[in-house]
Amino acid sequence: MDYKEVCAGEVPLPLLLEADPSERSIASYRKNAWCFAVHSAGETIGACIVKPIGVKTAEIVNIAVCPPFQKQGIGSGLLSYTLGELKARNMQRVELNTGAFGYQLTYYQRHGFRVDRVLKNHFLENYSEPIIENGLQHLDALRLYRVLD
Repeated sequence: MDYKEVCAGEVPLPLLLEADPSERSIASYRKNAWCFAVHSAGETIGACIVKPIGVKTAEIVNIAVCPPFQKQGIGSGLLSYTLGELKARNMQRVELNTGAFGYQLTYYQRHGFRVDRVLKNHFLENYSEPIIENGLQHLDALRLYRVLD
């Protein structure tokens, strides 16, 4: 696996749609963002897009791994690489939004993220189509954070 920084525009849209079903949303954060990717055999198999939201704070707006490569630790490796790069850029805090339930929440918690607050109706107000997981519709989002030490 090869981890490196790339231009967010180089990441295939179908990969980013794995984590965010809104093309409009993706287009809004691809510009002026840092993007870290993982490659295998010359193919981009994972990407993490991050935006600075303060002098010492960054927000992960998308992290995705191609389905055939999921559940193999690649996403965890990508997240660890990304956090290391952010720390090298003197970021002290990383934030992100995720659903109030599902595997994503426990994934982030395993990586040291904690709940900061609930964003009521986030998915209703920001996505035109319902986001369903395990037969349940996502309504609220959780704002998570991690302090980089």
